[in-house]
Amino acid sequence: MRESAVRESERLLERYDATSAAHPALAARLAPLRSAVAAHTAALAPDSPAASRTPGAGSAEGSAAPAQDGKPAASAEPVPPKAEDALTALADAERSLAEARTVALGGAPGELARLLASVAACGAVHAHLLTSTPGATP
Repeated sequence: MRESAVRESERLLERYDATSAAHPALAARLAPLRSAVAAHTAALAPDSPAASRTPGAGSAEGSAAPAQDGKPAASAEPVPPKAEDALTALADAERSLAEARTVALGGAPGELARLLASVAACGAVHAHLLTSTPGATP
């Protein structure tokens, strides 16, 4: 389960990189979110300090993966040509992965479940930030 979560986070990082490359004007806006996803990836990695505190880490072979339907939450799909659509696509990837991680909580051991919940919550915030107008007041 942990290894699958890392792979999904790596795919999301690739999506951030592709979006920044396709839309350089968005790079500064995406940088802090991408950094958070990189930190999540590191925290989820089996050799991370968080993993070493998780009883049975890496022993959940065959458990439900974050992408329950077999499709990756973030994929190597082409980045939309319009910046607004690219942000929406990235937000959809964040939201999808956050939802999949929330579903996976039931089958995760304690410490991993807490980590997945935290990362899922952060992904939901990222989705909101990606689709909101920077500097706008509610």
